[in-house]
Amino acid sequence: MLLILQTSMSTVSTSGAKEVSDQLTQITAYSILFSISFSHLLNDMLQSLIPSIYPILKYSFNLNFTQIGLITLTFQMSASIFQPFVGHFTDKRPQPFSLAAGMTFTLIGLICISFANSFPAILVSVGLIGIGSSVFHPEASKIAYMASGGKRGLAQSIFQVGGNTGTAIGPLLAAIIIVKYGRSHAVYFGILALIAIAVLLYVGKWAKAHLHYVKAKKGSLSIGEHLHHLPKRKVTMSIVILLVLIFSKYIYLASISSYYTFFLINKFGVSIKSSQLFLFAFLAASALGTFFGGPLGDKYGRKYVIWFSILGVAPFSLLLPYASLFWTAVLSVAIGFILSSAFSAILVYAQELMPGKIGMVSGLFFGFAFGVAGLGSAMLGMLADSKDIYYVYHLCSFLPLMGFITYFLPDLKKL
Repeated sequence: MLLILQTSMSTVSTSGAKEVSDQLTQITAYSILFSISFSHLLNDMLQSLIPSIYPILKYSFNLNFTQIGLITLTFQMSASIFQPFVGHFTDKRPQPFSLAAGMTFTLIGLICISFANSFPAILVSVGLIGIGSSVFHPEASKIAYMASGGKRGLAQSIFQVGGNTGTAIGPLLAAIIIVKYGRSHAVYFGILALIAIAVLLYVGKWAKAHLHYVKAKKGSLSIGEHLHHLPKRKVTMSIVILLVLIFSKYIYLASISSYYTFFLINKFGVSIKSSQLFLFAFLAASALGTFFGGPLGDKYGRKYVIWFSILGVAPFSLLLPYASLFWTAVLSVAIGFILSSAFSAILVYAQELMPGKIGMVSGLFFGFAFGVAGLGSAMLGMLADSKDIYYVYHLCSFLPLMGFITYFLPDLKKL
């Protein structure tokens, strides 16, 4: 009788422990999500200083649009080419403290660009900042996934809104500080990099403890579970479609982030400082729109959010080249708000297509996005030199029409 009672109690204890264990994996770690979002804000704020000071660099070093495009290409390629490999490596051998190491590269690059005295030195500086980004994004996105508690879209949106907010604030700070006091004052932004390093050390400690817990529970370090039963060919086709959508989104964004200030200056005669404020309005709208894509995807299905985010921009992008200054500002804000909701939905959709490869998928999509933006910026710069900046905006206005191919994506919410 005693043996039966002990066995029963042991079974209840094991069952209770399993229930507690399952509940722990479903808890959304908001402190970690907001920490990683804050560090993303600081990371992307520092990176956004690069395009924000393009007018200063152009006039200081007598650069043409092709050279401006090469600066963006160097930054985006160094920020993209390593990301899938970093993600794949950390899937196999997690490196939670690599986030702080990546931010250190950004800090060094920021110091270098403050005192660069030649075009090659500028390229080296932005390359270092890009390397920091290539280390940061795949691991940070994976930690957001780990901390989601099952709310993957929400977690990615919180993570992404930090980055987009930082990207929006960067040009504003550049207008207030760097444009006013000179490029050498960019070095003071290194204080923000040091703050980010401290936050990322805290995140790294949590991630290390969480990974130990996952390994003890599942016997491996695989993050993610099988969420569908699609054949491999369908998964591959879906990934290709998502990459094409990323292409259309980021080529169009390259036309805004790299050349919007020049477009406004040339077409409407606004000052450099005023053009930065217009760029801030676009980027702030992008930051706000980022938050909605993930939660709406959790609720209604990511395919529909992707469809609306890409294709829904087309009417506004087609009107933009013909608008007055006031309506250019209005249309650019609408474009930023709608288009920005796509990335969180696309990334989580891809992660769910390839469970267990969260870091690699995150690195692939972040890397591809940055690489496409870099190549696109370089090509658009050469096009602006050979034609003019207005031709670039007329051509890019058709890119959101590529959103029609979203029709061919499977609806994972129904699987």
